[in-house]
Amino acid sequence: MKILILIVSAIFILFLILQSFTIMSTQKTELQKYSVVHSEDEFEIRFYPSATFATIKSEAKTYGELSGPGFRKLAGYIFGGNESETKISMTSPVQMDINDSLSEMSFVMPSEYKAENLPKPKDSGVIIHKTQDEYVAAVRFSGFSSDHAILQHSEKLKALLDKKGIVYSGNFRFLGYNPPWQLVGRRNEIIVSVKWEDK
Repeated sequence: MKILILIVSAIFILFLILQSFTIMSTQKTELQKYSVVHSEDEFEIRFYPSATFATIKSEAKTYGELSGPGFRKLAGYIFGGNESETKISMTSPVQMDINDSLSEMSFVMPSEYKAENLPKPKDSGVIIHKTQDEYVAAVRFSGFSSDHAILQHSEKLKALLDKKGIVYSGNFRFLGYNPPWQLVGRRNEIIVSVKWEDK
Protein backbone atom coordinates (compact mmCIF):
# COMPACT_ATOMS: atom_id res chain seq x y z
CA MET A 1 0.00 0.00 0.00
CA LYS A 2 2.82 2.41 0.89
CA ILE A 3 4.52 1.68 -2.44
CA LEU A 4 1.29 2.46 -4.31
CA ILE A 5 0.94 5.78 -2.46
CA LEU A 6 4.56 6.64 -3.27
CA ILE A 7 4.05 5.82 -6.95
CA VAL A 8 0.84 7.89 -7.17
CA SER A 9 2.53 10.78 -5.35
CA ALA A 10 5.52 10.65 -7.68
CA ILE A 11 3.27 10.66 -10.76
CA PHE A 12 1.28 13.60 -9.37
CA ILE A 13 4.46 15.59 -8.62
CA LEU A 14 5.80 14.84 -12.11
CA PHE A 15 2.48 16.00 -13.60
CA LEU A 16 2.67 19.28 -11.67
CA ILE A 17 6.27 19.86 -12.77
CA LEU A 18 5.46 19.21 -16.43
CA GLN A 19 2.38 21.45 -16.33
CA SER A 20 4.35 24.24 -14.63
CA PHE A 21 7.07 23.98 -17.26
CA THR A 22 4.46 24.07 -20.05
CA ILE A 23 2.76 27.15 -18.58
CA MET A 24 6.10 28.97 -18.22
CA SER A 25 7.02 28.09 -21.81
CA THR A 26 3.64 29.35 -23.04
CA GLN A 27 4.11 32.62 -21.18
CA LYS A 28 7.42 33.16 -23.02
CA THR A 29 5.84 32.60 -26.44
CA GLU A 30 5.49 35.77 -28.53
CA LEU A 31 1.85 36.89 -28.75
CA GLN A 32 0.30 38.64 -31.71
CA LYS A 33 0.27 42.33 -30.86
CA TYR A 34 -3.01 44.14 -30.18
CA SER A 35 -4.37 46.92 -28.02
CA VAL A 36 -7.65 46.96 -26.11
CA VAL A 37 -9.65 50.03 -27.10
CA HIS A 38 -12.88 49.28 -25.20
CA SER A 39 -13.83 46.85 -22.42
CA GLU A 40 -17.17 45.43 -21.34
CA ASP A 41 -17.90 42.92 -18.57
CA GLU A 42 -17.95 39.94 -20.96
CA PHE A 43 -16.06 41.05 -24.07
CA GLU A 44 -13.63 43.65 -25.36
CA ILE A 45 -12.88 45.55 -28.54
CA ARG A 46 -9.29 45.26 -29.80
CA PHE A 47 -7.21 46.86 -32.50
CA TYR A 48 -4.89 44.49 -34.34
CA PRO A 49 -2.26 46.17 -36.52
CA SER A 50 -1.22 44.54 -39.76
CA ALA A 51 0.72 41.29 -39.28
CA THR A 52 2.28 38.57 -41.42
CA PHE A 53 0.55 35.18 -41.42
CA ALA A 54 1.23 31.70 -42.73
CA THR A 55 -2.14 30.22 -43.71
CA ILE A 56 -3.54 27.00 -45.10
CA LYS A 57 -6.97 26.65 -46.69
CA SER A 58 -9.08 23.56 -46.17
CA GLU A 59 -12.45 22.05 -47.00
CA ALA A 60 -12.71 20.95 -43.35
CA LYS A 61 -15.94 22.00 -41.71
CA THR A 62 -15.22 21.11 -38.07
CA TYR A 63 -12.58 21.92 -35.46
CA GLY A 64 -11.44 18.30 -35.40
CA GLU A 65 -11.08 18.08 -39.18
CA LEU A 66 -9.09 21.33 -39.40
CA SER A 67 -6.93 21.40 -36.27
CA GLY A 68 -4.74 18.31 -36.72
CA PRO A 69 -3.96 18.40 -40.46
CA GLY A 70 -3.76 22.21 -40.49
CA PHE A 71 -1.37 22.31 -37.56
CA ARG A 72 0.90 19.69 -39.12
CA LYS A 73 1.16 21.63 -42.40
CA LEU A 74 1.93 24.95 -40.69
CA ALA A 75 4.26 23.39 -38.13
CA GLY A 76 6.09 21.70 -40.98
CA TYR A 77 6.75 25.11 -42.51
CA ILE A 78 8.08 26.80 -39.37
CA PHE A 79 10.11 23.76 -38.27
CA GLY A 80 12.21 23.86 -41.43
CA GLY A 81 9.91 22.93 -44.29
CA ASN A 82 10.96 25.92 -46.33
CA GLU A 83 13.48 26.67 -49.07
CA SER A 84 16.23 27.73 -46.62
CA GLU A 85 15.31 25.14 -43.95
CA THR A 86 15.00 27.99 -41.47
CA LYS A 87 13.53 27.24 -38.04
CA ILE A 88 10.92 29.90 -37.23
CA SER A 89 9.76 30.39 -33.63
CA MET A 90 6.23 29.35 -32.71
CA THR A 91 3.95 32.22 -31.77
CA SER A 92 0.48 32.50 -30.29
CA PRO A 93 -2.42 32.31 -30.92
CA VAL A 94 -3.27 29.83 -33.64
CA GLN A 95 -6.21 31.25 -35.59
CA MET A 96 -8.97 29.18 -37.21
CA ASP A 97 -11.78 30.34 -39.46
CA ILE A 98 -14.09 27.31 -39.61
CA ASN A 99 -17.04 27.59 -41.98
CA ASP A 100 -19.08 25.69 -44.56
CA SER A 101 -17.29 27.05 -47.62
CA LEU A 102 -13.50 27.24 -47.25
CA SER A 103 -11.92 27.08 -43.79
CA GLU A 104 -8.52 28.49 -42.87
CA MET A 105 -5.90 27.98 -40.18
CA SER A 106 -3.13 30.49 -39.57
CA PHE A 107 0.05 31.02 -37.59
CA VAL A 108 1.10 34.62 -37.04
CA MET A 109 4.78 35.03 -37.88
CA PRO A 110 7.26 36.44 -35.32
CA SER A 111 7.43 40.25 -35.44
CA GLU A 112 11.05 40.13 -36.71
CA TYR A 113 9.74 38.78 -40.04
CA LYS A 114 7.90 40.45 -42.89
CA ALA A 115 6.31 38.71 -45.86
CA GLU A 116 9.29 39.82 -47.97
CA ASN A 117 11.99 38.18 -45.82
CA LEU A 118 10.26 34.93 -44.89
CA PRO A 119 11.58 31.81 -46.62
CA LYS A 120 9.32 30.31 -49.27
CA PRO A 121 7.33 27.27 -48.05
CA LYS A 122 8.15 23.90 -49.62
CA ASP A 123 4.45 23.03 -49.33
CA SER A 124 2.55 25.10 -51.90
CA GLY A 125 -0.53 24.85 -49.67
CA VAL A 126 1.10 27.20 -47.14
CA ILE A 127 0.38 30.81 -48.09
CA ILE A 128 2.38 33.75 -46.70
CA HIS A 129 0.39 36.97 -46.61
CA LYS A 130 -0.03 40.27 -44.80
CA THR A 131 -3.25 41.13 -42.97
CA GLN A 132 -4.93 44.53 -42.85
CA ASP A 133 -5.33 46.62 -39.70
CA GLU A 134 -8.47 45.38 -37.98
CA TYR A 135 -10.83 46.08 -35.09
CA VAL A 136 -12.35 42.97 -33.55
CA ALA A 137 -14.63 42.04 -30.68
CA ALA A 138 -13.26 39.21 -28.52
CA VAL A 139 -14.71 36.92 -25.89
CA ARG A 140 -12.53 34.55 -23.85
CA PHE A 141 -13.19 31.07 -22.51
CA SER A 142 -11.11 28.39 -20.79
CA GLY A 143 -10.73 24.64 -21.05
CA PHE A 144 -10.36 22.54 -24.17
CA SER A 145 -11.95 23.72 -27.36
CA SER A 146 -14.50 21.82 -29.44
CA ASP A 147 -17.05 22.56 -32.14
CA HIS A 148 -19.69 22.90 -29.43
CA ALA A 149 -17.59 25.37 -27.39
CA ILE A 150 -16.73 27.42 -30.48
CA LEU A 151 -20.40 27.62 -31.55
CA GLN A 152 -21.55 28.39 -28.00
CA HIS A 153 -19.16 31.29 -27.53
CA SER A 154 -19.67 32.59 -31.07
CA GLU A 155 -23.40 32.80 -30.33
CA LYS A 156 -22.63 34.46 -27.01
CA LEU A 157 -20.45 37.11 -28.65
CA LYS A 158 -23.05 37.67 -31.37
CA ALA A 159 -25.76 38.25 -28.76
CA LEU A 160 -23.55 40.64 -26.77
CA LEU A 161 -22.74 42.70 -29.87
CA ASP A 162 -26.38 42.77 -30.99
CA LYS A 163 -27.38 43.99 -27.53
CA LYS A 164 -24.83 46.82 -27.70
CA GLY A 165 -25.66 47.70 -31.30
CA ILE A 166 -22.08 47.02 -32.45
CA VAL A 167 -21.87 46.23 -36.17
CA TYR A 168 -19.83 43.12 -37.01
CA SER A 169 -18.96 41.39 -40.27
CA GLY A 170 -17.35 38.24 -41.61
CA ASN A 171 -16.92 34.90 -39.89
CA PHE A 172 -16.48 34.35 -36.17
CA ARG A 173 -12.93 33.03 -35.73
CA PHE A 174 -11.30 30.88 -33.05
CA LEU A 175 -8.00 31.75 -31.35
CA GLY A 176 -6.17 29.03 -29.43
CA TYR A 177 -3.25 29.94 -27.18
CA ASN A 178 -2.05 26.67 -25.67
CA PRO A 179 -0.44 23.38 -26.76
CA PRO A 180 -2.73 20.34 -26.46
CA TRP A 181 -0.67 18.88 -23.60
CA GLN A 182 -1.32 21.92 -21.38
CA LEU A 183 -4.18 20.82 -19.11
CA VAL A 184 -4.58 23.86 -16.84
CA GLY A 185 -4.67 27.61 -17.42
CA ARG A 186 -5.91 27.27 -20.99
CA ARG A 187 -6.96 30.36 -22.97
CA ASN A 188 -9.31 30.34 -25.95
CA GLU A 189 -11.08 33.22 -27.69
CA ILE A 190 -13.67 33.95 -30.34
CA ILE A 191 -13.18 37.09 -32.41
CA VAL A 192 -15.10 38.83 -35.18
CA SER A 193 -14.39 41.99 -37.20
CA VAL A 194 -16.33 45.04 -36.03
CA LYS A 195 -16.96 48.54 -37.25
CA TRP A 196 -15.32 50.78 -34.65
CA GLU A 197 -14.24 54.37 -34.45
CA ASP A 198 -11.40 54.66 -31.94
CA LYS A 199 -12.21 57.64 -29.75
